[in-house]
Amino acid sequence: MKCDIILAGVGGQGILTIAYLLDNAAVNRGLRFKQAEVHGMSQRGGAVYSHLRISDAEIISDLVPEGQADMILSVEPLEVQRYLPYLRPGGVVVSNVEPFKNIPDYPDDALVLDALARLPRAVLVDAAAIATSGKVPKAQNMAMVGAALPFLPFTLADFEPIVQGLFGRKGDHVVAGNMHVLRTGNAVGALTAALLDRGVTSQRAHQLTSGLDLASIDPAMADELAAQPR
Repeated sequence: MKCDIILAGVGGQGILTIAYLLDNAAVNRGLRFKQAEVHGMSQRGGAVYSHLRISDAEIISDLVPEGQADMILSVEPLEVQRYLPYLRPGGVVVSNVEPFKNIPDYPDDALVLDALARLPRAVLVDAAAIATSGKVPKAQNMAMVGAALPFLPFTLADFEPIVQGLFGRKGDHVVAGNMHVLRTGNAVGALTAALLDRGVTSQRAHQLTSGLDLASIDPAMADELAAQPR
């Protein structure tokens, strides 16, 4: 088993927290991991990324080779474009839909999202809405982890003790809120994955899932949604 991931976003979006969650989940499962990261640019709103490699066998390099990443997990939609050369054929992109406009010539939002929706396997996530549903509006990174889970060798239960360790000192309500965000993100990701597996395009899957009540999303809805006329 191996899972090579490129984590991407902008400084301040919690990319390193995502890496911490995945690293610890891997260790708790008895898996190996290596990680290489660029960070410390949050004050300038600069790009932040991390190479994360998880395996049940020895990992030689901490860098993901171009064309070998199983996933690009991005909290900022435009940042996906930087790392597409790393994605393997059949790999998945899991991206937030809300831009972080840190440059004066940021492209038109619709063009950015359209480029993502045209990818063969893309899960487009309204992380802000999911985080707000859990009353933890800053937890968009947790929403993204949840959405990526259907494509990772982990379950929600793997993250409960890690989230408790991260946020327990802030109170049970913060732990519960973050777990709610993880669960809701996971439901969105699992439903989208089921639609993609049924041959629905990334663009259509996003259209079908984006109008749903977050509290009612269930992967079992995939057949009904996939059969809907355009």
